Parts: sequence; C-alpha cells; structure tokens
Amino acid sequence: MTNASPYPAYPAAHPAGPLPDPTPHPYHRMDRTTGRHRWWRPLVGTVLMAFAYFVILLVLVVLSYGLGTALGAPELPDDGGPDLGPLGNTATDLVSIAIALPLVLLATLWPARRAAGTVTSVTGRLRTGWLGWCLLAGLPAILLLTVISFFLPGGSDESDTWVGWRTFLTALAVLAVLVPLQAAAEEYFFRGWLLQAVGAFVRSPWLAVIPQAVLFAAAHGWGTRWGFLGLLVNGLVMGLLTIRTGGLEAAIVLHVLNNLLAFGVSAAIVGGLSTDETAADAPWPLALTAMAVDLLYAALVLWLARRRAPQRLSVPRTPPAPYPHAARTA
Repeated sequence: MTNASPYPAYPAAHPAGPLPDPTPHPYHRMDRTTGRHRWWRPLVGTVLMAFAYFVILLVLVVLSYGLGTALGAPELPDDGGPDLGPLGNTATDLVSIAIALPLVLLATLWPARRAAGTVTSVTGRLRTGWLGWCLLAGLPAILLLTVISFFLPGGSDESDTWVGWRTFLTALAVLAVLVPLQAAAEEYFFRGWLLQAVGAFVRSPWLAVIPQAVLFAAAHGWGTRWGFLGLLVNGLVMGLLTIRTGGLEAAIVLHVLNNLLAFGVSAAIVGGLSTDETAADAPWPLALTAMAVDLLYAALVLWLARRRAPQRLSVPRTPPAPYPHAARTA
C-alpha cells in the first residue's frame, strides 16, 4: 500500500503564469527577471516604438505648420518648414526628441511585459538621492570642460555678438525645461531600451553597450571623425556606468549638463541657436577634451559608488507557491 499525497501534483506550468527569475541580475539583464522574456519582444517593441514615434512626429510637424501659418512665419530655406525663430525652432527640435521618452516606458510595459520603472534602474524607480550625488560629480567635470573649451583654438570669437540679458534669460528658461526632457529621452532609448534589449541576449556588459554606443554616435550624423569618436566614447562610458551603478541616473546627469552647456552658450550669441552643428562636428581639440571629461566624470561617479553603494543588481523575487493552502498546511 502506498502513501498517496493529499495534494495534487504540481503542474508543469505555474498556475500564476511564468515564474520570475529569483537570481539577481545587472541592469542590462533586467528583461530576464520576469520569466516572460521571448526573443521577439525586444524586436517588436523597437518596431512599434519607431512606428509610434513616426506618427507622433508627423502630428508635431502638422502642428508646427499650423502655428507657423497662424503667426505668419516665413519658411525655412532648407526644408520649407515654418521659421519660428531661433528659440522656437530649437524648442520644436527638443520636443521632437523628448516624445520618445513616454514611448520607451510604454514599450517596457508592453510588449516587454515588465514594470516601466525597470528601464530607469534595477530598483524600478528613479533614485533621486543617487541622482543628486551624480550631479555633484558632474558639476566640476562640466566646469572643467567649460574652462578648457574657452582656451581651445576657435573656442572664442571676437565677432560673436551678445544677445542681451532679456533674450538670453528667456532662452535659458525654455532650455531649462526642455533640455532635461530631451536628454533623458535619449538616455532612456539608447542606454535604457537598446541596452536592455541587447542585454536580454548577451551576458557581457561590453557586448551589450557597443551596439547602442554606435547607434548613438550615428544618430548625431557624420561630421568629423573626431566628433564621431567622441560620441562613441561617450556612449560606451555612459553605458558601462549605467550597468555599474544599476540605473540611468549617472548618464542622464552628464547628458543634461553637456546639453545645457552647449545650448546655453549658443543662446548667448546672436544666431547661435540657428546653427546646425552638433557634437558630431567637433574638431579634434574639443573632442579630445570632451572624452577626457567623460572619463573624469566616470572616475568620480565610480568613486562615489564605492562609498554610497547604489543598488546595482535586481532584487531577487520569490516565486509564489502554486497551491498556497498546501504551503500553509505542510
């Protein structure tokens, strides 16, 4: 006579659905923590995100044309779009990038099928305390970049004309609102979505950060070889910092500070915001300086990380018992 168990045998599939992986994972492997990973989810998410971005961008273009018509704005000579002035055109460009941020969060919810916050950090949220420490590390690095850039060849031009305090402060107020959104959107897409999409298939941090760094540099266009190399190094450094610190905070801080500096300097000069130049067009002295500042910032952040110990691995989750009543009576 055999002793039969009073409880039915556990089925092969858990009644509650796919089991979460109880193993702690680094940031780039967050897609593996839910138990819902499928090879097609990152691909479908990227395609849907690109399609939604294109549609919203078309809507934004239509709205800008409508605004330009209402204001009687002339057409831009290059693409025929409405000329809303240096600040208006810059604001439109920044908004056109910032709209990618909510799309990344939606793609993380579906089809990635995990909490939207997991693209922010391994804790599932923006760690404001650690963000503040990264800001402290970024300020001296950006100050150094500002000072050195002033003494580089072509760093200052006597022909540049000051726009005046009223115009400058108005531009600065607009930039202070839009630049953080634009910079964060780029980080959420490149160091967030793309890094985790590749990381779902590879364990090596280096293999995970290389594709997004190359795409990040290419997205800025081809200007100079040194400019492209500077952007590539920035993408690699920020990607590795994201994995090492467990979140996007360090990358967001440096990107925001870099862009505020660049746009702020342009806003101070007559016609500065009308230029089409980006970091991809940087000459070799400026590109080398920017790379050195990126490495300095990374060293400061890693030094702080050893002392502040931000969480860098996901929290292990215990799978639920298939039959809770059995767990209680066992």
